Amino acid sequence: MGRTARPSLSERASEAQLTSAGLPRLSFATTADTPVEQLLAAGDRPLPMNGLCPPDMASIDDRFCVDKYEASLVEIMPDGREQAWPYYLPVEGHVVRAVSEKGVYPQGYINEKQAIEACGRSGKRLCKRAEWKTACKGPESKKFGYANERTPGTCNDNGKSGMSLYFGAEIAQGSAWTFDKMNDPRLNQVPGALAETGSHEGCTNGYGVYDMVGNLHEWVDDPAGTFQGGYYLDVTQLGDGCGYVADAHKAWYHDYSTGFRCCADVAP
Repeated sequence: MGRTARPSLSERASEAQLTSAGLPRLSFATTADTPVEQLLAAGDRPLPMNGLCPPDMASIDDRFCVDKYEASLVEIMPDGREQAWPYYLPVEGHVVRAVSEKGVYPQGYINEKQAIEACGRSGKRLCKRAEWKTACKGPESKKFGYANERTPGTCNDNGKSGMSLYFGAEIAQGSAWTFDKMNDPRLNQVPGALAETGSHEGCTNGYGVYDMVGNLHEWVDDPAGTFQGGYYLDVTQLGDGCGYVADAHKAWYHDYSTGFRCCADVAP
C-alpha cells in the first residue's frame, strides 16, 4: 500500500522514553511476556497531551482531539512488528490498530466494537456522537462542513457502485443485500468508488479534518450502533452531510461502507 515499515512496539516504547516532555507518545506495559500481550494488557492508554493534539489529530476548540483522516489499519504481529492491513478485508481474528494518515485508502468492513479496540490500541478512543458532529460541521457549524449547501464532488459523495457492478442481477431480484455480498473485498477496489484520505481537498473545514462527509460511514461510540456522515454513494438519505445518522444496525455489523476515525481527550 506504499507505506514504509513501521517500528515495533518496543521501539516505539523506547522512543517515548527518549523524546522531550510534552510530545504525544504512546507508553506500553512491560509485565506481560510478549509485545502483543503487553499491548492488550495495557488497554486504552490516553495520550499525554499537555493541552495539545498530536500531529495526526486536529484540536476541536481545545476541548478534544479528532483524527484528521479516516482510519486505516496496521496489523500487530505476534512478535510486535506491524504491517499495513489491506483496507478491503474484514479484521476478524487479527489484532489491528488505527492510523490517521493522508493519501491511503481507509478501512471499511469494520464494526463498532472492532473500531473501539483499534482506537484503544493507539491510545485513542472512538468519537462520541456529539463530538463527531461538532468536528464535522467545523467552527462555523456548516451542514456539510465546507458549506451549508452540498456541492456534489467536493467530498467523495458520488462514487461508483461495486454492488451494481458485481451484483446487478441480484439487486434486480432483491437478493443482493446479504452480509456476504456486502462484505465482498472487490467492492471498495472498484476505480472511482472509495477515495484515498485527503484526496478531496475541499472536503474539509476550519478544524482541518477531512472526509467526514462521504467516502466511508464512520462509527461513533454509541450503544445504539450508530455511524454518521454518509459514504461515497449517499450523503443525504438519512440527513444532510454532518447530520447524516444511521442507527438501525447492531454494533457487530459491518459492510464495505463502514469505517471510522478516532478521538482523544485533551489533558487538563
